[in-house]
Amino acid sequence: MTASRTPPLPAGAPERAPFTAVLRAEWIKFRTVRGWVTAPITAALLCLVFTFLVADGTHTESCSGAGTCKAGHAHVPTGPDGRAVADSYYTVGGRLTGDGTVTTRITSLTGVTSTVPAGVAPSQAQRTRPGLPAWAKAGILLRPSTRQGSAYAAVMATGGHGDRFQYDYGNDGAGRRGPASPGSPRWLRLTRTGDTVTGYDSADGTTWTLIGTAHLTGLPVTVYAGLFVTSPVSFRTSADGSRTLATAAFDHTTIDDHTTVDGHATSGAWQGRSIGAGQQDFYPTLRTGGFHRAGGSFVISGSGDIAPAVVQGLLGTGTASSSLPFGLTVALIVLIVVATVFITAEYRRGLIRVTFAAVPGRRRVLAAKAVVVGAVAFVIAAAAAAAAVPLGEHVLRANGAYVFPAGALTVLRVIAGTAALAAVTAVGVLAVGTIARKSAAAVAGGIVVFVLPSIVGSIGSGDAVEWLYRLTPAAGFSVLQVLPRSAQVDYPYTFANGYYPLTPWAGLGVLTAWAALAFGIAAVLLYRRDA
Repeated sequence: MTASRTPPLPAGAPERAPFTAVLRAEWIKFRTVRGWVTAPITAALLCLVFTFLVADGTHTESCSGAGTCKAGHAHVPTGPDGRAVADSYYTVGGRLTGDGTVTTRITSLTGVTSTVPAGVAPSQAQRTRPGLPAWAKAGILLRPSTRQGSAYAAVMATGGHGDRFQYDYGNDGAGRRGPASPGSPRWLRLTRTGDTVTGYDSADGTTWTLIGTAHLTGLPVTVYAGLFVTSPVSFRTSADGSRTLATAAFDHTTIDDHTTVDGHATSGAWQGRSIGAGQQDFYPTLRTGGFHRAGGSFVISGSGDIAPAVVQGLLGTGTASSSLPFGLTVALIVLIVVATVFITAEYRRGLIRVTFAAVPGRRRVLAAKAVVVGAVAFVIAAAAAAAAVPLGEHVLRANGAYVFPAGALTVLRVIAGTAALAAVTAVGVLAVGTIARKSAAAVAGGIVVFVLPSIVGSIGSGDAVEWLYRLTPAAGFSVLQVLPRSAQVDYPYTFANGYYPLTPWAGLGVLTAWAALAFGIAAVLLYRRDA
């Protein structure tokens, strides 16, 4: 058997250098040009400067990040997990000591919607018509105290989602379907056993069906328990939201307190109170509720919501990344210039022939350039975002704006996503430079393709903006998303309200697809064309 041998290279042909050597050569090219080194640093500084200017331009007299608010302005409670929540309702109840069970029947749940004609101040004119939001709620509530943002568990009938068992703002379980009405009343039961709270519903008050169970760690011996009604803002009739008020009729309300004998936790001792009322227009927008008692029956009205807070709002609020997009856009423009001239400068000076003569395999050169420029953009953008996020939050709070809380993992995702966005954009623009070969044309093309859609989207509105952030490279800005979506809140999750139509990584995937397309075209043309 004859061993195979690699045929010798033609005279004068260079050996095929390992990719690491090609990568090192491209890195040396990059760092030896002073302008290519200083420009990314300038991009990071510009990102910080414009982030500061945007945050400093946000002034409000609502709340500080510490939760202190001036009189007459909104306060956003914080839930058990540290997230902002909506926690406003009207309740009739009292103290419950030890284990116990509260049972009630809801015979009706109706509502009204108050709309304001265009151009008229809310305090001057309102029109009221029948209307019940799908997430209007009426039922039994148990919590350590009535302090806004405290833990809770509740079983309820809703306006359009049937019976539910919910706890701690983000947890939800479904029971019987359909609305409560005189012909189809809803029996509800909430049972407390130690730290465990269980919700049931029934069609007849005899046969009970388990809906859900919650474990409220650290629940005190004496808790607050009672009936409640709340009704969130409706966006069906107004893009800005219409105030709503729900009214529920309760009867057959009984309390079984297993640890008390004197019966102090009875419906006779219950009192009505409004939780979260008297605030200005913020989510949820409120109207004052109330109750009427006739014998063992209660008619309770309430407005607000008990749910995650999902609105960036109109009162000067922000998020960990809300001041970052403009500064990031400016930084991307600088990085686009660097990425394009990294390839076009060699074409302009005729050095590209020397490079290809020294390194057989043109696409290996392109790949090495992509790794270098992508890595530089990633590191610079990560550093800029890591500094810009806390800077923006600090300035917003100093100006009195409320900053929606974000967990450490969310902030880390914003920083890493920003770095990935910059890196992918730089690689895509490098490909545009390879296709165009001319610096001016490549820079213009890179800005038009990778930056202009986000600029147009930031100043536009409507469905067209949503599709820009779905289909164009602007989708990459979804990595800045901080505000949570919730299935428990009917709300227009639009860009104008602080939301992106795609999830963070899906949006980055769209940007990556555009960059990959440009890179593929560049690789084909680089292989086929003369240097």
